[in-house]
Amino acid sequence: MPTRKKILLVDDDPALLKLLSLRLESAGFNIQTVDSGAKALTRLADFQPHLIITDLRMDDMDGLTLFTKVHQKYPLLPVIILTAHGSIPDAVDATHQGVFSYLTKPFDSKQLLESINSALGQQYQPQHEDDHIDSAWHDEIVTQSTLMNELKKQACRVALSDVSVLIQSDSGTGKELLALAIHKASHRNTGPFVPINCAAIPGPLLESELFGYRKGAFTGADRNHQGLLEEADGGTLFLDEIGDMPLEFQSKLLRVLQEGEIRPLGETKPVAIDVRIVSATHKDLEAAVEAGEFREDLYYRLNVVLLELPSLAQRCEDIPLLANYFLNSIRDRSDNCIAKGFSREAIEILMSAPWPGNVRQLLNVVEQVAALSTTPVVSALLVKKALRGKTRKILPLFEAQRQFECEYLVDILQLTRGNVTRAAHLAHRNRTEFYKLLRRHHLQAETFRQQT
Repeated sequence: MPTRKKILLVDDDPALLKLLSLRLESAGFNIQTVDSGAKALTRLADFQPHLIITDLRMDDMDGLTLFTKVHQKYPLLPVIILTAHGSIPDAVDATHQGVFSYLTKPFDSKQLLESINSALGQQYQPQHEDDHIDSAWHDEIVTQSTLMNELKKQACRVALSDVSVLIQSDSGTGKELLALAIHKASHRNTGPFVPINCAAIPGPLLESELFGYRKGAFTGADRNHQGLLEEADGGTLFLDEIGDMPLEFQSKLLRVLQEGEIRPLGETKPVAIDVRIVSATHKDLEAAVEAGEFREDLYYRLNVVLLELPSLAQRCEDIPLLANYFLNSIRDRSDNCIAKGFSREAIEILMSAPWPGNVRQLLNVVEQVAALSTTPVVSALLVKKALRGKTRKILPLFEAQRQFECEYLVDILQLTRGNVTRAAHLAHRNRTEFYKLLRRHHLQAETFRQQT
């Protein structure tokens, strides 16, 4: 029996929610309903819908804001927006931003079902996306993190197409590993995977490295040299640290992406290539575009789908798993490694470290302790020495909650410019209770009005 498609309905009108739910359940869909955008966001992970249908106008969070938040985490999940006739311009604008479609109220059942079936025809799958391939494509991505597992699902969905992918993350998080996993999950997995670090090659040499050259093209060119773009033909080219690519070369890369061909230095005829581009950067490319340091047209060519790798601090539950994985890998390739595991105290210290260098720094620390350990169990003292005392203070739960509550109140008062009525409404608290919270944290609304 085929699995029923799951639809999440979002509307603050209970009557409309009930009507829509009855109609769609009778049409064979698995329906869940929520009455706010905030509840929709919390329901996504466990319900894992194939489609979201949301009202445009809602009190706590409008449909377009909800779409933006959903799209950041689930870029391929289709969203249909419901709107009154007076809001049609807003809905049209929403489709330009990536909303699948919009329906005006009142709508007939046939139109509704046609739009739903069209959206579901995009074959978005919230889970089991890698059923079509050997799961070995992600074997090297060691994780038990919810964030990372969702990222793997997104990567697998993206791999099914040939769109360009931009991986955004801090240094040391494993961008090349994710790019390789996308290649392995794609139909290009029998072709080459060719990585290049744009920051490691001087600007004048980048063209010859990527495009290649023919014998006699310049002084010293005593043989033909195949460029990396041609080498990656039929496969994937990974452009790491694309944000460091010289501005004068970016137009040449853009032309390659537009025309699907290159002209090696000294060659009179263009050479057709079939290459998928996956790029990565630790820089804010949008800011670089605004500063005139990166071409806007190239940015949109590369950033068809954006994948964001979390920092190690954001996936701290992976630290014990990764530390033991690295240690076992070192033992497998070394006869001199005595260490077989970490003491409980050593793991606690690893989990309390700030990890500015992310997974790469963790690997470096494990390599150090593996080389220096004289016992099968790595001690806490050895880990402390490898970290050079750089650990993070873990607050008691009560203190952490209090700190979060204070920061939340400051944020909401800044947002409302000290307007307590608006702040209390956004926090879903009455004014009296909200004033008590302010007094508890010694905050005065007048301070935030003076800042405006």
